[in-house]
Amino acid sequence: MEAKMHMKEWLIAQIESGKYEGLSWEDEDKTMFRIPWKHAAKKDYKQTEDAALFKAWAVYKGKYREGRDKADPTMWKTRLRCALNKSTDFQEVPERNQLDITEPYKVYLIQHSYVPARPAESPQIKDQGIIQAKNSPRNPGFLDKQLHCQKESFYGTKEAVTPLMDDLMREHMYCELTGKKPLNQSPAPLTFISPTLAITDLRMQVMLLYHGQRVLKETTRSPDGCFILQGRVPVGNEKIYGPCTAQQISFPSPGSVCLSTCMVDAMNRLLCHLEKGVLLWVAPDGVFIKRFCQGRVYWSGPMAQHSDRPNKLEREKTFKLLDIPTFLNELQSCLQGKGPTPSYEIELCFGEEYPDPNVPKTKKLIMVQVVPLFAVELLQRFNSGEIEEKRPILISDTEGEKM
Repeated sequence: MEAKMHMKEWLIAQIESGKYEGLSWEDEDKTMFRIPWKHAAKKDYKQTEDAALFKAWAVYKGKYREGRDKADPTMWKTRLRCALNKSTDFQEVPERNQLDITEPYKVYLIQHSYVPARPAESPQIKDQGIIQAKNSPRNPGFLDKQLHCQKESFYGTKEAVTPLMDDLMREHMYCELTGKKPLNQSPAPLTFISPTLAITDLRMQVMLLYHGQRVLKETTRSPDGCFILQGRVPVGNEKIYGPCTAQQISFPSPGSVCLSTCMVDAMNRLLCHLEKGVLLWVAPDGVFIKRFCQGRVYWSGPMAQHSDRPNKLEREKTFKLLDIPTFLNELQSCLQGKGPTPSYEIELCFGEEYPDPNVPKTKKLIMVQVVPLFAVELLQRFNSGEIEEKRPILISDTEGEKM
């Protein structure tokens, strides 16, 4: 069976192969690369050549089968673009893009050093391992060895694994390999937070406030996250969006709130700069955001650099707003009575600096409060006494896996 690679490893392999015209390194140190980006509407567009890389990614991910599926170059390109935008391994470098030339291209920076791919385990070997485990389910040596291998394959380093994750992985592996249920199994479908079964509750509660007044409260359900923006995502604008499946949350009209005429005018002037909005999503390792709009966006949250002065989101750059391993580690400390309840709420402020010690948030024109619901679930269980030290933490399996 062919070894599966992560997107970063796959893309590097394609660059090195030289098979795709226009796909090349941008610098000698191989930290940036060019990716051809010709629009299908151009007169000299040739699907065989100009969509080759996008098609290859669709084939590799199993989203396109030659001879069975209808060719869709637009969707191929969108899939790769969405994957690049949402990956923390890549960062677009807009100032190096050349989109108005005969052979247009984009430039991306590779964020981390290259790590060779690990070969995927074949079904036969996996089945043999399960049979062996069932024959000796309480063999601590076997579980320790399996736990060690899974931690290294998922995290790459031992330091990244918290004591809580050790307990979660061990309990999950025992239950998975023996077929036994966990100690505190409830009637609802549940999934362990572990390297093999990542967080599947990717929902967020999003609340929009105008000058301190709530104008919208919505729970996102798309595994691709949500756009928060003025209007709607422009159809066909592949440079930014394409037909992405992220949920759309539009800013309501300021006229729907009891505000002064002066305040409404100020908000309307701000909203016209938020047409491209922000993309917000939950991944197995954290909560992320990417700003596309021209209007400035500031934030506060668990990973914010400052708590007493503004934190700005740079345009076209992916930011991590909450780190799930850190959250779990802090929750473990809380369970042991060694620390406070971990924070998880995120606040966005559009057009005005935030946090601002001189102006309360209730006076800001546009604020958005974001709550990842997996964190709410965990803390509710903790507060109800359902979670005890060294017992598995569970989370509702209400959503499908991210692509």
